[in-house]
Amino acid sequence: MNKDEWRKYKKEFEKEAIKLKKPKNYISENLHYAENLVEKNLPIIYNVDHLGLLIGIKSDYLYKVTNESKLFYRKFSIKKKNGNPRIIHEPLPNLKIIQKWILENILYKLKVSKFAKAYIPNMSIKDNVRFHKKQKLVFKLDIKNFFDSLSEKQVYKLFKKMGYSESLSVLLSKLCTLNGFLPQGASTSACLSNLILFDFDKSISLYCLDKKIRYTRYADDLTFSGSFNHEALSNFVSYKLKFLGLEINQNKTRLLRKNQAQIITGIVVNEKSQVPRDYRKKIRLQVYYISKFGVHDHLKRNNIKIDAETYLKSLIGKINYCLFINPDDLLMKDYKDIITTIYQKTFSLD
Repeated sequence: MNKDEWRKYKKEFEKEAIKLKKPKNYISENLHYAENLVEKNLPIIYNVDHLGLLIGIKSDYLYKVTNESKLFYRKFSIKKKNGNPRIIHEPLPNLKIIQKWILENILYKLKVSKFAKAYIPNMSIKDNVRFHKKQKLVFKLDIKNFFDSLSEKQVYKLFKKMGYSESLSVLLSKLCTLNGFLPQGASTSACLSNLILFDFDKSISLYCLDKKIRYTRYADDLTFSGSFNHEALSNFVSYKLKFLGLEINQNKTRLLRKNQAQIITGIVVNEKSQVPRDYRKKIRLQVYYISKFGVHDHLKRNNIKIDAETYLKSLIGKINYCLFINPDDLLMKDYKDIITTIYQKTFSLD
């Protein structure tokens, strides 16, 4: 809302309030509240009913979600690389609409640290790794139980700091949390985590800038590179995390030197950004056997229980990922041409 729009809004508000015989202090208090939000480029929301009208969801439903939030999520698990399950809580359709509105109309309006690289529009995993190429040391830290440790109270403080009323801040924080914490599966959780860690990122980045250490954070993965005392750095990070009720997962701490594969969020950064050798080798073997035996015989020989079309599409997707990370990868360009040609010949519409 620009200045002209605000003046128009203010005039209309005063006109309607006088018509409804509202006292002067009511008008001034509400306009002061609204102006504070407008200055931050945030939507004006006076109460729960107003929020419901803006989203297109009845306020009764909003109250139901905040009172029995666990009834509005679908719980399931997916296997992580280490074989352990990751618990996902997916919001039901109406709650998904609510959270998407909060994300797009409120949370995305706020500034996050430039050192945070995950869950930001128009930013990818490549933005996290490009700062760490050709470095003497790469030091990786992982935050333990990240989303499960960021609390409703921390979310409430964010909305209150934005300028929303006490009751709205409570309601908004409950709409974005489950059992008192950020649920993995809610669209708002990722952005909220970046906002909660804004001051943390600032403290860590200042420490690193002073010591010429490169720093980025991709959700719960903290990466540092350069030449530095990693133990002193780890102690400082641990100290700062305690203020947020967080701690380092010591089992995932990694110090990688130049003579090792320096892998950050699944990408090798020693000389250039590249997917790991094992990943590329599997693609090379798949392309070789498909070229030699044909896709159907290859699937039969290896007892792969998937239809040929889906298999080829999946392989093309993996090759495209490699090219996304390194667009100059000539081998992957050749593999893409080979598999695309095979796909077109095998599943031509002619």
